[in-house]
Amino acid sequence: MKQVILTPHAPQPIGPYSQAIKISAGAELLFISGQIAIDPSTGQFQNGTVEEQTQQVMKNLLAVLQASNMDYSHLVKTTIFLIDMADFAAMNKIYAAALGENFPARETVAVKGLPAGARVEISGIAVK
Repeated sequence: MKQVILTPHAPQPIGPYSQAIKISAGAELLFISGQIAIDPSTGQFQNGTVEEQTQQVMKNLLAVLQASNMDYSHLVKTTIFLIDMADFAAMNKIYAAALGENFPARETVAVKGLPAGARVEISGIAVK
């Protein structure tokens, strides 16, 4: 069964997508849409350093996970989009600190641009 996950504790979708989709088929699968540095309390994009943006993105990912009774430990796959690979080390430091250990599989790709002028966007897949 497919369930749309929507929490006020993460940024509201600004296009035709859901914050996440949970699939219950033995295990619960959660597909989390890409998160950028939008503060859900204001709905405003947090334009700052890549470190500041990554911190907000990780908070947003956690909020969506928690809306489905999950946490970072349930992430099995993430995709990270950066507009500048020179930001990789700074982003990676914040990402690693948030996750702790038992990191999910991931890829990081450079892109020409992201919504709202974001420097980083992260999506994920979680299993429970």
